[in-house]
Amino acid sequence: MFGLRSKLVLRVIKNGELLKAAEREFDLLITSDKNLRYQQNLEARTLSILLLSTNDRSVIELNAELILRTISLMDRKGYAELEL
Repeated sequence: MFGLRSKLVLRVIKNGELLKAAEREFDLLITSDKNLRYQQNLEARTLSILLLSTNDRSVIELNAELILRTISLMDRKGYAELEL
């Protein structure tokens, strides 16, 4: 053991707050939450959102090229859904 300590601070963040926090640090949100567009006002967002049809890691890894190609074609502040 190297004597290093880390402190994990957790707090409850609502979806709207989470999106605002993500916008400060990222340009793109990749999610499989199919209800996001109904729960949030996406028009006011400044980051792009890519909705994947699954959260199955093996399916996502098999489709990595398609995902990257889709991202490269997205507009800033764009929204896209990708069926995998």
